[in-house]
Amino acid sequence: MIKDLDGFVGHLDELVPGLMQDSIYGKDRLTKNVKSKNVGNISDGPDVQYLWWNSETQSNWRDGYIRNAVLLGDSVHLAKIRNYINNILSTQDKDGYFGIYAKDLRYNFKDENGELWAKATLLRGLLAWYEFSRETKMLAAVNRAVADVMKNYPPDKSSPFKSEKPFVGGLTHGLVFTDILDQLYHLTGDTSYLNYALFLYKDFSQNILNEDGQYDKIMDGEYKLKEHGVHTYEQLRPLTVAYFASGNDSLKNALDNYLDRIRKCTTPAGGPIGDEWIGGRTADATETGYEYCSIQELLDGYSLLLQKTGDPAYGDLIEKIFFNAAQGARHPEKSCIAYCKTDNSFEMTGTRNGITDGKDKQTRYKYSPSHQDVAVCCVPNAGRIMPYYIKAMWMKDYEGLVATILGPNELSTEVKGVKVRIIEETNYPIENTLNFKIIVNEPLRFTLKIRKPGWVKSYRINSEHKVEKEYIVIDRKWQREETLTLILNADVELKKDLKGWSYFTYGALVLSLPIESREIMTRKFTVPGFADFEYSSVNPVNYKFIPYPKAEIVTGKINMNSFWYSLTLKTSLFNQAKNKEESVILRPLGATILRQVTFESKSGLNKTQ
Repeated sequence: MIKDLDGFVGHLDELVPGLMQDSIYGKDRLTKNVKSKNVGNISDGPDVQYLWWNSETQSNWRDGYIRNAVLLGDSVHLAKIRNYINNILSTQDKDGYFGIYAKDLRYNFKDENGELWAKATLLRGLLAWYEFSRETKMLAAVNRAVADVMKNYPPDKSSPFKSEKPFVGGLTHGLVFTDILDQLYHLTGDTSYLNYALFLYKDFSQNILNEDGQYDKIMDGEYKLKEHGVHTYEQLRPLTVAYFASGNDSLKNALDNYLDRIRKCTTPAGGPIGDEWIGGRTADATETGYEYCSIQELLDGYSLLLQKTGDPAYGDLIEKIFFNAAQGARHPEKSCIAYCKTDNSFEMTGTRNGITDGKDKQTRYKYSPSHQDVAVCCVPNAGRIMPYYIKAMWMKDYEGLVATILGPNELSTEVKGVKVRIIEETNYPIENTLNFKIIVNEPLRFTLKIRKPGWVKSYRINSEHKVEKEYIVIDRKWQREETLTLILNADVELKKDLKGWSYFTYGALVLSLPIESREIMTRKFTVPGFADFEYSSVNPVNYKFIPYPKAEIVTGKINMNSFWYSLTLKTSLFNQAKNKEESVILRPLGATILRQVTFESKSGLNKTQ
């Protein structure tokens, strides 16, 4: 997070100043007279002129920027954010309207629009600031904005998702306005917010739209996910909120069906198909790429499900996607990310693994701090993913505190009116020893639960405890300061992907064979230290799997700048070019640019071994 705040997260407004200087929520609100706008994509095609794009770029970036600065306590960035907060609050109209449209357009559309989407991205960041600052004016502003929506789109008397055209990207993005409603319910206890979220999902499902998350499509046993990936994965959250708002068994069945379809679209590293369309495909480590936006949206969906259900399996899914797909789509050394990435990454020269048919002008498969030639959407979401992981690390239940997902952090909270601090010191997931230092202002009895990941073979902890539903449960009276040490024991595991190819895991990590690459700088920004990069492979070799290989994990010295390089797996694979078995070194995906993750069996009999 420190590297990100010093890098693209803290400087995106300088890297794409034209997009950030557009006062789309203020003096530059859209009217019927605005026919085109610089939306960040430098293509000449008219189809890119979605006028709401700048609101997404700005607000998703600020959401991540706010959360990074708050969690790091960075005074310089916090001062910049306070100026932004004061400015954005000044754009709210007297009737409560927060948004990107002048009075001649707002709430008055026949198809494509960004009304709810622009609000959702903006208000997520404002609610993050409220949770940090506890400024009552902030919560009041958000409440007024939502009340304005509910007044202009009254439940059961309007149709916010009605459209004359079935493909309306900004309109359907707006379904995640349910994020705001669900959060306001938790902050205020007002169930009208949940009822309105249920209304939005019903209306979304009843209109003719090219979207996978509609109820009837989910309940159609023959239907396969096929639409724009990021929409599909973010729609998991509105469906989840709708189910828990209603308790309706039919929505529970729909949620189960949807999760099963997403599973079939997810690679070994946790990356969901999203390059850009799912297209009815099943996940493939080489043939299907995933967009960084999709990684973030699916991770957030799993976090919501973990909160709603307490099911530890969602913690496993969160850690898989975060520690593997998300880190493997970031440059291991430079401040830039891949817009699209594949598990098996043999080339990063614009197109998927270098494949082009002469018509494909794809540029998403490269590393950039902005990706302005496509859209400035994935970089802002890459800035959101770490603080979103962190916000889900601790939760409460009626008995006490729950360490839901793991990693180094410090928690400050209250239990039964007593201040509690828990400092979790660990090099997880490189090493699987976790030290929990529990500090209470006065002796206090409460229950501490720690999620036991699904890969754990055995564990040790220096406290009496029991295990309930895959949580390690310690129920005791805590003294002023105590330390729990939890050691999770993992084995190297061989797993099969959906087509039967083998891959290696160790604990929460998927491991990969790095491929030597040649770096090509394709653009240098005027902001010092930032550039776009492509990578071609040097002497590429496709390795195959040898049954029952020896495998040894080696952990070296760990520090922030070389974290992902500090774990290696020594094993053997079959080198097709040399026609022989040879020793190789595998690393976590976060240490790689080009790599091979899955391996076909040398005999071609993966499915029957």
